[in-house]
Amino acid sequence: MRVQQLAKQEKVNANTIRHYVRIGLLAPVKDHSGYHNFNLNDQQRLRFILQARDLGFTLEDIEQILADAGKGQSPCPRVRELIAPRLIEARAKLLAMQQLVERMETAVKSWEEQPDCLPCGDHICHLIEGAHLHEDTV
Repeated sequence: MRVQQLAKQEKVNANTIRHYVRIGLLAPVKDHSGYHNFNLNDQQRLRFILQARDLGFTLEDIEQILADAGKGQSPCPRVRELIAPRLIEARAKLLAMQQLVERMETAVKSWEEQPDCLPCGDHICHLIEGAHLHEDTV
């Protein structure tokens, strides 16, 4: 199957598949016209890559996991090793997003009673410039 067919079957953007081919995560054969032809093994590998991405693994992580498997080694120890820092990163991002939501809620509440103002030499938008929310997060 060609890129568009695989993309449609796996519900992924064709450019994503092309990128994975460019960086070597997928290695389909080329036909006489130069088109990539993907087989069932390529499709299975793509599904694995997408599942690993959904779990927070980076493309570099996935490359290492696939390399282990390609050497006939169990990739499971590396998977366990790599997931730990990804979990820490995800928790940090979640905390940062929660803090952002709190700043946004505070801003929305404080702006409810404030009037609209035109930009002038002193400010662009007094709502944002007067929010003083950044100091709370430092």
